[in-house]
Amino acid sequence: MSNENLRKFTSAQLLNFCIGFFGLQFAWQMRIILSGPLTESLGASPLLYGLIWLAGPVTGIVVQPIIGALSDNTFTRFGRRIPYLFFGALFGAIGLILLPKSEFLSSLFGANHPAWLALAIAALFIWVIDACVNAAQGPYRALIPDNIDKTQHAIANSFLSFAIGLGSVVAAGAAPFLKWAFNYQMSVDAQFTMAGVAFILGMLWTCFTFRENKATKEETTEIKLEAKKSASKPFIQNVKEFLSTSPEVGKICLIQFFTWIGLMSLLIFFTQFVVHILYKVPDTTNLAQNVVDIFAPIQTEAQNFASICFAFFNLICFVVAIPIAKMAERNGNKRVHAISLLTMALSYFLIAFATNTTMVFIAMGVAGIGWASTLALPFAMLSKYIKEGTEGSAMGIFNIFISAPQVLVCTLLAWFINISTFELEGYPNNHWDYAFLFGALMLIISAFVTLTIKEKEE
Repeated sequence: MSNENLRKFTSAQLLNFCIGFFGLQFAWQMRIILSGPLTESLGASPLLYGLIWLAGPVTGIVVQPIIGALSDNTFTRFGRRIPYLFFGALFGAIGLILLPKSEFLSSLFGANHPAWLALAIAALFIWVIDACVNAAQGPYRALIPDNIDKTQHAIANSFLSFAIGLGSVVAAGAAPFLKWAFNYQMSVDAQFTMAGVAFILGMLWTCFTFRENKATKEETTEIKLEAKKSASKPFIQNVKEFLSTSPEVGKICLIQFFTWIGLMSLLIFFTQFVVHILYKVPDTTNLAQNVVDIFAPIQTEAQNFASICFAFFNLICFVVAIPIAKMAERNGNKRVHAISLLTMALSYFLIAFATNTTMVFIAMGVAGIGWASTLALPFAMLSKYIKEGTEGSAMGIFNIFISAPQVLVCTLLAWFINISTFELEGYPNNHWDYAFLFGALMLIISAFVTLTIKEKEE
């Protein structure tokens, strides 16, 4: 729709708008924290764990562009994007609830079922969860250029960062808080169930309270024509046209490519780093059960600490999300984003060389600054170049440059960690700390690319 028909939102309306994203991030954060220990307990090596993590980027590359294009061409009485939010959350919640029951589900195939079956079932549910998160996330992002005035795109995306930070804090902090306050250790099963409930309830709130703009008859016809025109082209042609919109679009995509290599180095491997490097728990996949039992209490303590660190990481994201948007309005998106990325790179070096838990905790808080910026400012810069009627498709294509670099992390970096072994007090272990050195380098490259952007003025 023409810009003059897009309404300006109050702060209260923006808060209401992002409740569904709170639920989505709550679910994804729980999947990030607990999928590593869960799959390792079922026999996954570092390399196999990385390959299972391919669920996120592969479904992002495949699902988001398809769903984005479909949502551009969807015209229902419920809206263009809302149906995708609802069904993504519904099936994602089912996957979250069933994931920790993989061992039980494998037992239904008989007492002599293959040892790898439980891990295969867990991997399947992880793929379902990530596909559903991607199916909901792209159309949710597209609601901003669809419905909100262009002058508010940076602040609207920052409110989503705010919701991401808050959802992650609550998800990561729930189990450690219950342990600290009531000496109650929440089971992995209960935590995943909580995540599934949060996902569906948060998204239902958005589906029922957010009303998409109703275009005039002429505008609806124009949007449909543009959407159909985009959908009729080969996908690769749409990608080329998207990148040729402006030289700056290509640069923004390159920023995301390097940034998300760096980010996933933390998101995928941080819990394993805490368990195996900081708390010195060896690789238990091939150890005798009596040895595994000795290290089990330490591993649980390490997982709780990792959750606390993720909570602090996202708390900082939550706190600085809106101030970062305000700073970007005054000083420009690129300057604020470049500084945020360099700050995050510094925190990675602190984590890699940390000698105690306090250093790691503080460094994770510092990294939250870069996380808040990444979740908002690249989208704000890109939204100025999106053609009306193709918002969903554009967000789907843009997501390729978020998802594709994750494939490198899940394969090459996971493989490198897998072969980088050493002995810890006579037991096998891996250099999970290498993930942060590599990630820091990627963030530095991304920061320098950001500084080359020539921002489009309104």
